Order: sequence, then structure tokens, then C-alpha cells
Amino acid sequence: MPARDIFHDAVRKGLEKEGWVITDDPLRIRSGRVDMQIDLGAERIIAAEKGEEKIAVEIKSFISPSNISEFHTALGQFLNYRVALEEQQHDRILYLAVPQGAYKTFFNLPFVETVIDRFQLSLLVYDPNNEVIVEWKK
Repeated sequence: MPARDIFHDAVRKGLEKEGWVITDDPLRIRSGRVDMQIDLGAERIIAAEKGEEKIAVEIKSFISPSNISEFHTALGQFLNYRVALEEQQHDRILYLAVPQGAYKTFFNLPFVETVIDRFQLSLLVYDPNNEVIVEWKK
């Protein structure tokens, strides 16, 4: 089993504080005979008439010396997971969870913003110290 990100529990607690029920930790998915594990699967009731909302969350810390290297890895995982979810669980929205510090610095660089826009990445910005979700970016 892959190692958990160091901020895994902070993101999980942040989601739970917002009313999400963690249904999978990790969310295992199989597509084209390839097994994958997305860090978290969660759902919550929106309103009685609207039903439930389902998400999958891939958590990244961005604490290594090379943010661009981590971004390359995260982008590759995100795109692969999105394809697998489209095939297997099309009602689940995939988010890339990034810490607030990295979001304010690295994720606001013009190149990174272009990649986010071009590949339509949905971001979940979290505060690892206070274990809260700061922002949802679709």
C-alpha cells in the first residue's frame, strides 16, 4: 500500500468538519486492468431534493525542494484518476488537495495557472495546521 501524504489526516478532518462522510480511505478503483488508489472518497447530502454529492481527493503536500517535480507527479496522477473515474464512477468529482502555502505561492505562478486552466483541475486548498478546508476551486 502506498504511503500516506503527511497531511492526509488534516485534509480528512477538514472534510469531516464541512459535513463530508469519508466513504473510502483510500478509494480503490480499477480501470483497464490497472489498480489505482486515490487518497480519499467522500460524500454528503446536498439537500433532500438534490441527492448526494460525491468526491475523490488526491492529497499533496508540496514540501519537497522541487515544487515543479511534485506538480508533474500530481498532474499525472490527477489525469489518470480522472479518466478512471469517468469510466467507473462518473458521478464523482476529483479534487487535487494542496496546502494553502503552496497555493498562495507556487499555484499562482502564470505557468501553473495555465496548466490548471488547460487541464481543468479542481483544487481543494487546505490549512494543514488548523485542519480546515480554505477554498474549493472548480
